[in-house]
Amino acid sequence: MVDLEYLKNINLVAIPRMQQFLRTFALGPNYHIFQKVDIVFENPGNIPKGQNVIFAMNHTDRFNYWPFQYKLSRLLHYPWTTVWVKGKYYRNKWLGRGLDACNLIPVPSLGYLIEEFYSRKFNRRIDREEYRKVRDAIDGRDVETEEYAANVAETARLFGDGFIEFMRDYYEQVMEKVAELTRFALFEKGLSIIIFPEGTRGTQLGDGKTGIAQVALHTGKTVVPIGCNNSDQVYPDSLPFARSGRIIYRIGEPFSVADRLKPFRIDEPFRLLSRESQLRHKNRFEGATKVIMESIHDLLDEAYRR
Repeated sequence: MVDLEYLKNINLVAIPRMQQFLRTFALGPNYHIFQKVDIVFENPGNIPKGQNVIFAMNHTDRFNYWPFQYKLSRLLHYPWTTVWVKGKYYRNKWLGRGLDACNLIPVPSLGYLIEEFYSRKFNRRIDREEYRKVRDAIDGRDVETEEYAANVAETARLFGDGFIEFMRDYYEQVMEKVAELTRFALFEKGLSIIIFPEGTRGTQLGDGKTGIAQVALHTGKTVVPIGCNNSDQVYPDSLPFARSGRIIYRIGEPFSVADRLKPFRIDEPFRLLSRESQLRHKNRFEGATKVIMESIHDLLDEAYRR
């Protein structure tokens, strides 16, 4: 389980040896010997040289950051990368170890943590109805209704009194650690970071979550939008073996709080990824997210647009 203790043991490095190993002995042979994968960077000059950045990319399939990392690392002019990855991918112990070795940052959602705490207690997956009641109670949805009171009572029955307050506080601590790892990657290790603003996979571009906007506004780092096209045809299933094909990464013009995000700039200090900041600066986060998502949208072939 990706919990607070797990996150405390994440060890990010400036030069990820496992990424180097996979590039040479796994991805290279897969792309050029066993299959023929043509990885195209359109407008690569839009990636600033000599600085690390935030790459904002659509998420068409499980592996669409792999060809991007592979191509980027072979150009030699750019820092290595880390990636925000869903916590659920770490449910498999060995996969989790592999992701850690590849220098990635797990980002457990509140839903993931609810499911994992339930699984620990009852040794089974939570069903959809139970999950919805617990989630609505923790989110404080419709607090003046009888349904909310019933959800609170059901949550207490399942997890005990005080679980709602515990879960809210625990999630805050978890996201504070994710924020710390993100800052460490950007400022201490000089890594670029790949973030999928949608937070989930889909061939057509979905709505963006505000995490990436918060990182951009908090750190001042440059955002480089990436439109990934056709990776889902090269990686059509859950197997990490590419088929022959052509993947086009269309790279948009970079921007930051100095230009396109300037209307949403926050001059006062704020805690990255905290509930307080999300409530206080909601409009600015959402406005910046809209700019980022529109930038990705403009870089996509018609089949991948909304």
